[in-house]
Amino acid sequence: MLPQLSSLDDFRAALAAAPAQDQAALDGAAARNGQLTKPPGALGRLEDLAIWYGGWRGSARPEITAPQVIVFAGNHGVTARGVSAFPPEVTAQMVINFEHGGAAINQLARLAGARMDVHALELDRPTADFTQDAAMSQADLLAALKTGWDAVDPSADLLVVGEMGIGNTTPAAALACVLFGGEAAEWTGRGTGVDDAGLAGKTRVVAQGVARHRAAIKDGLDALACLGGREIAAMAGAIAAARMLRIPVILDGFICCAAAACLAQTADGALDHAVAGHQSAEGAHLELLAKLGKQPLLALGLRLGEASGAALAIQVLKGAIACHSGMATFAEAGVTDS
Repeated sequence: MLPQLSSLDDFRAALAAAPAQDQAALDGAAARNGQLTKPPGALGRLEDLAIWYGGWRGSARPEITAPQVIVFAGNHGVTARGVSAFPPEVTAQMVINFEHGGAAINQLARLAGARMDVHALELDRPTADFTQDAAMSQADLLAALKTGWDAVDPSADLLVVGEMGIGNTTPAAALACVLFGGEAAEWTGRGTGVDDAGLAGKTRVVAQGVARHRAAIKDGLDALACLGGREIAAMAGAIAAARMLRIPVILDGFICCAAAACLAQTADGALDHAVAGHQSAEGAHLELLAKLGKQPLLALGLRLGEASGAALAIQVLKGAIACHSGMATFAEAGVTDS
């Protein structure tokens, strides 16, 4: 049962008190892994993934039967600064495409046997241009966090979150820059494909936003309010809710990881229940993963967003669990292990 959120401090408190893995299940999964009919370590990271997953699900022999994919959509006032190659109207058009089953994520979620939900967050009311003001008020941020918090199905056993929002690599870059330091140019990429002049302008916008708000930012939630977006905050809310419910999470690309970084910079260990699904083609994503201490499962040059890379990575985690829980032990198979 998730606690109710009536303030941002409630969210901070919940994140700080979030549960850890089930140690008995973790130990049991590790013991089972050591008894399976294979040489020690022969399945590489699949072994670690299975043990990690079992610890969060409270089972030494877990299964994945009810994955959930959630896509959140939001619009950004900063797009008026020319940071995207596409107009903001595309956000609403893509939401309709998601709802009609026509997007890449629909196909990948179906392939993974995942329930898919779409939440559009006030598309007719973009966030403020963060070079001029905070992107969201405290009330708007709380509402967006709660959208994600309430969107997670408590019966799910795996969560993937994604986003749709024209221009949202700009707030993602600003969040990474303000949370981890460095120059705006180190974190700002081409997104959906801006040209060299567009990239230079986008980098200036990120630098202006970070310079304007840096002094007001004490943790990841402050960063979200000043520089984020509703769909980015909703992803953070969903990832946090999954932690409270001990539902493992597969992170998607650069924007999703920027949302996750806001949690990591608010409470230590906030992402212990999450793995990185893939390394996207956005230039700064690998550095952001390194800051989060996450090694991607896949690297396929994807830059679509909408949870597509993480949804594809569900297959990797399913493979890890299938081997861990389905393989026979040496004793069961009558095979000598020494």
